[in-house]
Amino acid sequence: MKLTGKTAVVTGAARGIGREIALRLAQEGAAVVVIDVRDASETIAELQKQGFEAMALAVDITDFSAVERAVRAITDWKGTIDILVNNAGIIARGSILELTSEQWLKVMDVNVNGTFYWCKAVLPLMVAAQFGKIVNVTSIAGKMGDITAAVVYGTSKGAINTLTRSLARQMAEFGINVNAVAPHAIDTDMSADWSDEKRKTVIESIPLKRMGTAREVADAVLFLASDESSFITGETLNVNGGYLMD
Repeated sequence: MKLTGKTAVVTGAARGIGREIALRLAQEGAAVVVIDVRDASETIAELQKQGFEAMALAVDITDFSAVERAVRAITDWKGTIDILVNNAGIIARGSILELTSEQWLKVMDVNVNGTFYWCKAVLPLMVAAQFGKIVNVTSIAGKMGDITAAVVYGTSKGAINTLTRSLARQMAEFGINVNAVAPHAIDTDMSADWSDEKRKTVIESIPLKRMGTAREVADAVLFLASDESSFITGETLNVNGGYLMD
């Protein structure tokens, strides 16, 4: 198995893409830490049902002190953190004319600050080990600009794309790879409230003519978290059925 002996942290893993990432990394031998502010009992139950080594921690990722406490709990459990997947994120809808300053700050706090806080707290461990894999989950909105979401969503994801490249440059000398995946049109809770008309329009715009699955995003994350991607860093990999090719 690709990740035997590794400890992986996945934020926002109570459901959706994060849950699938946690399961996929565990299937390849990693001990997985499920991070979420929501109840993650279903994810943990599924991991334990399949006989995987896992633990869950309820963490507000916008609170750096809480993140630091979580990292200490994880190191007490496993000694170090080899893989960090920053998946947790929120979205806002509507035009800039409707977007409130409170919504802007909240999305930026969760998506950008939360990602930064986890990187900041985990990187000293990776530097000490001279090894680490960080995978940030962004969006094609961070490359193209927002399509149906409020402008803050793409802005936050664009910031994460830049953070990914910056960390990749700074951490390369320590044997740490930092990459990202940028999904689009994935069949999850976030897209479940789409109208039939919108879903049809989205599918028609995708060269592969279908929605993606959380498992397909998880497989991309697994690749970037494994030794198979050891000569790749600073990249943001599109997972979108060909909608954006760059």
